[in-house]
Amino acid sequence: MERLTAMAAMLTGPEWVRGLLEWMGRTGWSRLGHLLLVAAACVGLLLAVKLVTRAVRRAVDDGNDDVTSDSERRAETLGAVLTNAARVLVVAFFLLMTLQEFGVNIGPLVAGAGVAGVALGFGAQSLVKDVISGFFLLMENQFGVGDIISVDEKHTGTVERMTLRITQLRDAEGRAHFVPNGSILRVVVLSKDFARAQVDVEVGYGTDPDQAFAVLGQLGQRLHRELPEKVLEALEVKGVESLSPSGFIIRTLTKTAPGAQWDVARELRRRILLAFREAGIEIPYPQRVVHHRGEGGGED
Repeated sequence: MERLTAMAAMLTGPEWVRGLLEWMGRTGWSRLGHLLLVAAACVGLLLAVKLVTRAVRRAVDDGNDDVTSDSERRAETLGAVLTNAARVLVVAFFLLMTLQEFGVNIGPLVAGAGVAGVALGFGAQSLVKDVISGFFLLMENQFGVGDIISVDEKHTGTVERMTLRITQLRDAEGRAHFVPNGSILRVVVLSKDFARAQVDVEVGYGTDPDQAFAVLGQLGQRLHRELPEKVLEALEVKGVESLSPSGFIIRTLTKTAPGAQWDVARELRRRILLAFREAGIEIPYPQRVVHHRGEGGGED
């Protein structure tokens, strides 16, 4: 190898090229080989993390693509966090080993980084708070990727990505919300285990309540038979919820799969309109009685 390097140096003209080739002949090739081994180890670590996360996803996959189970969401969340953490560690390790190969003493650098980390910990308390909160969010499995959540009644949407620092939500209008984990005080999960579609139906006072209850019950049974993957239980008629100036309001509850409550509610309202029209049940509309006073002071 040294003979080939010397011959190449004689054939090349610029001095910096000869110097580079001489350095490569002395120590460059060995250092390059060490860096290639480090790079191979880093790639192997990333592949191992990827294979582990893929195996976990396959283990919890129930084969139903329409409904995402709680185990599948948790596996997706943990896989994303592990992948991001592995990338950061691999990059830091590769940079440190590269500096060491080129003769840089990384001992003081690591010690200085520790001191700087303590100083940053005092100065960036919000960042530390975000990381600690994100760690407990993942460990306690409060929610995961794919869940529909409401954060402090300010942000509502589907969890697209979770890290130790932030939670990314996508709302119904497609807007992305990046919420620091340390600022999350109260979370309402709208797709945990199951959900309920609440539909209130107003009918006129001339309607027989028992007839309306029977029509709603039959409609709920049909919906449960036709959409079993979304409707977990048949519609439950709770009864007359309140009275309004135009009629009385009947409340219904339907147990659905996680995240399917809005689709079920929309389909249920459509079928209620058709079923009530067929049964002759009137859905009231606002009415106003107008009294006209004539010139003689009487009313018409």
